[in-house]
Amino acid sequence: MIVGAGFAGYECARTLSRQAKGAAEIVLLNPHDYFLYVPLLPEVATGILEPRRISVSLTGTLPGVRLVLGEAHDVDFEARQVHYTDPEERKGSLPYDRLVLTVGSVNKLLPVPGVAEHAHGFRGMPEALFLRDHITRQIELAGAAEDPAERSARTTFVVVGAGYTGTEVTAQGVRFTDALARQNTGLRDGGPRPRWLLLDIADRLLPELDERLSRTAERVLRAQGVDVRTGTSVKEATQDGVLLDDGEFVASRSLLWCVGVRPDPLVDSLGLPTDKGRLCVDEFLNVPGRPGVFACGDAAAVPDLTRPGEVTPMTAQHAQRQGKVAARNVAASCGRGAPRAYRHHDLGFMVDLGGLQAAANPLHIPLSGPLAGLVTRGYHLMAMPDNRVRVAADWLLDAVLPRQGVQLGLVSSWSVPLDTESPEVARVPGGPTA
Repeated sequence: MIVGAGFAGYECARTLSRQAKGAAEIVLLNPHDYFLYVPLLPEVATGILEPRRISVSLTGTLPGVRLVLGEAHDVDFEARQVHYTDPEERKGSLPYDRLVLTVGSVNKLLPVPGVAEHAHGFRGMPEALFLRDHITRQIELAGAAEDPAERSARTTFVVVGAGYTGTEVTAQGVRFTDALARQNTGLRDGGPRPRWLLLDIADRLLPELDERLSRTAERVLRAQGVDVRTGTSVKEATQDGVLLDDGEFVASRSLLWCVGVRPDPLVDSLGLPTDKGRLCVDEFLNVPGRPGVFACGDAAAVPDLTRPGEVTPMTAQHAQRQGKVAARNVAASCGRGAPRAYRHHDLGFMVDLGGLQAAANPLHIPLSGPLAGLVTRGYHLMAMPDNRVRVAADWLLDAVLPRQGVQLGLVSSWSVPLDTESPEVARVPGGPTA
């Protein structure tokens, strides 16, 4: 049984399916029926890719794996059962012989007044769809507004957190709003240019990456008109804007919270040892004291054998590779093959900065500009398990056709609260409130 179909869970299920070849029952428990290729989520939020392009069907790409739709809420290790709730709020339980916990992560919250009420995260498809509609709506309302102060507030977008997500959302967002403003008569003729602020308490963008990538990203964003402010954060959020910790009040209707992630709340409920909220595991991804239980991805504190004393960071690159190792070790526990310790030397990182602009260091060779952009897109196409042609077609269409400024209103602000424990599922009336 595999709980969660993020990068780690999907790769674990796929690898196990190929190894088992029908000799074992593989059950995948997940709240929805697709694997989400999260690195391209900013392109969905800004009108480049359609939502299904980065949503890979689980039943269509995982032959030999039985999908159960539901969200795990408890694990009975003594009875070897996982208790879950399905999309229609029915309770159920599933037995297991081997268990792999890959429940992922949710938005990281900080005790900043007003943030939970007025900010939105960026972890799942519902949040991306909401943001796409919200940005379009704000530009259209600004074009119709007669009050200059209201126009300015509606065309000001504040992003908190200059890691991967915040930087890429800002880079794609500024290009999207510029395109929408050029199409809007009320803003095209003398209206204010949309303004984007990118804030981070750290002293540079992308603090977890090489400084050369940080400098490249900042240079590109500033050239696009982004107001980059390091060493700065939000002191308070209101429906009219945000108060910065330096005392400045920025009038805005859009606050995007990208300060990081925390393990799924299920981890806390298990009663197992944790390290900064992540399940403690050994280098073989075993949960100590629980035979037959494995964990990997964002939910697990996997020892980093390349940096003794540290754990691997919460990245898709690690999660995907840990999923493969977990599958091999599950098979080894059943008598097929030998267990393998997780060890991975990163092959470099890349950050999409919009258009053909990117910052990348494949094999630790620093690149920037169009070449880095091509490398970044090529990597994404190779890393995606399916839908490559569809993604490439959307990129081609975006290069030759204008963006579509249309809001469908499918996801409301109420449906995607920042403090949700399930960012991958939109809240609905009559359903759970978190």
